[in-house]
Amino acid sequence: MEERIGLIAGNGQFPILFAKSALSYGKEIVAIAVREETDPELKNYVHKIIWIGLGELKEFFHILKEERLKEVVMAGQIRPSHIFNKNISMDENLKKFLKKVRDKRADSLLGEIARMLRRMGIRLLDSTTFLKDHLVSRGHLSNIKPTEAQWQDIRFGRSIARRIAGLDIGQTVVVKDRAILAIEAIEGTDEAIKRAGVLAGDGAVVIKVSKPHQDMRFDIPFVGPKTLDSLVCASCAVLAMEAGKTLFLEKQQCLKVAEENNICLVGI
Repeated sequence: MEERIGLIAGNGQFPILFAKSALSYGKEIVAIAVREETDPELKNYVHKIIWIGLGELKEFFHILKEERLKEVVMAGQIRPSHIFNKNISMDENLKKFLKKVRDKRADSLLGEIARMLRRMGIRLLDSTTFLKDHLVSRGHLSNIKPTEAQWQDIRFGRSIARRIAGLDIGQTVVVKDRAILAIEAIEGTDEAIKRAGVLAGDGAVVIKVSKPHQDMRFDIPFVGPKTLDSLVCASCAVLAMEAGKTLFLEKQQCLKVAEENNICLVGI
């Protein structure tokens, strides 16, 4: 592995967590940060940070060449809904790119980016590189355990979640009493949870899974403080996450919030 790694940084704490972990392994990190998405705090954990606009695809590839990067990691989400935002200024390269891909699903967009990187001689690394200790483990993560009725919801919801994940619709479903309250689509996990909370009132069960053939280089499921805030806002009772394929960001903080709000966290 190269000593110098490019970090394509999206939103949330994932890019910061990756940078911190990579630094502990003695890696030099060059971050390409997106103005509309990336947390400015990232600059404190990388050797170099270069900011670009969301629609600047040509500049993105120019930076990769200028920095002579051979290995890069994608960490943090770039919200797919941006592609429908008419206020985003897109360069000609991005417009051509969006016309070229067969559809606007995350896997299609990111898969094409990965192929373009490969043609440039750049290797896209597994996004959990240096982060294996942050993957969700199987079993009860909080002191609160699911009831038998909640386990029935988990099993029911998991089968549905796997199907929608296989269709690349989303990776999260919310259920209550074996009724589907919400299915995650392009709006993202947090909004799906909040939408379900309006319907459920309280006691909903959230199930988050990976795709059947999850490409660990991008778009892997992760949960963190924002997820917990959404669970609290929606008065949810349980969050069940696929073990071994879900990143758990700021685990201790999340466990504290979960237990203060009587929310069960479990790896399945």
